[in-house]
Amino acid sequence: MNARILVVEDNLTNLDLMTYLLRALGYEVATASDGLTGLDLARAGRYDAVLADILMPGIDGYEFARRFKRDEQLAGIPLIAVTALAMSGDRERIIAAGFDDYVSKPIDPLHFAKHLESLLAKP
Repeated sequence: MNARILVVEDNLTNLDLMTYLLRALGYEVATASDGLTGLDLARAGRYDAVLADILMPGIDGYEFARRFKRDEQLAGIPLIAVTALAMSGDRERIIAAGFDDYVSKPIDPLHFAKHLESLLAKP
């Protein structure tokens, strides 16, 4: 069975790109365009990983991560930030918020695929 991935991203171009890449790699993909919808979908489905943007309207990625990791049903699912934030201290802030890892934008398809595959391979 293929891994199921939830992508939470408000930018349609980025959402389309990640969805396309994930499907091309054989993953099943569900999408949400905001954090609250993403949390609802995460709770309703069984996902092997969740990719979430940091800068979103409503609740941002940091709040999304805090709520996600506080939920016992979701806490064990790998949560990966997908972000253009690359300033000093951003990585530490992303991890401190509850993300397990992050991928930088703009997305490099080869790096994105390898990175996600390595995260899914972890026990």
